[in-house]
Amino acid sequence: MTVELTDRIERAVSDDLSLDELFELLERMPVPEGYKAEIVEGTVHMSPQRDAHWEIIRRIVRALEDRFGMDAKVKSDVRIDFPDSSNGFAPDVAKLRDSAGKGHTDGRRGWLHEDVEFIAEVISRGTAANDYGPKQQAYAAAAVPVYLIVDPYTATCHLFTHPKDGEYQSRLTAKFGEVLDLSGTVVDLELPTADFPREGGDV
Repeated sequence: MTVELTDRIERAVSDDLSLDELFELLERMPVPEGYKAEIVEGTVHMSPQRDAHWEIIRRIVRALEDRFGMDAKVKSDVRIDFPDSSNGFAPDVAKLRDSAGKGHTDGRRGWLHEDVEFIAEVISRGTAANDYGPKQQAYAAAAVPVYLIVDPYTATCHLFTHPKDGEYQSRLTAKFGEVLDLSGTVVDLELPTADFPREGGDV
């Protein structure tokens, strides 16, 4: 489910405000508790985080912290701008390289997409089209080395690696219960999925 936004936001998008200005406008709006907001191709999306959604995020974060330590730059729902001035995403999980900083040369806020090593998105109702479509394309264009989609509605994980020329060259699908082998990637770990909770119904 996505939240219908007011005319103010719709006008702001149509007036070509910067991502910083749009996020500042969002910060002043009454975003419902438990929702996250991001901007995908110039459209503001707000989606809820259900229990299953958060449990999967927590397990992925724990696996990354077990591998890289508690000081690793692992973020959740934190703004990262991607190529194309209309994409300000808040990935469910993002791991940044140790040297990552917020030093945009053009004064924008947020982390640099060039520092992202791994992203995981957990499907929610109403967000699947973004996660499989514009976000996957943006992550590939930004050369994010590893992109993982976890779908609790189909109990399936989709792993995308080796970005080249704006597309992921390698794709792997695994069912919940399998161990995702990421040992040949920059995150270099094995991710158990047996305890990932499922959601009922269609996306």
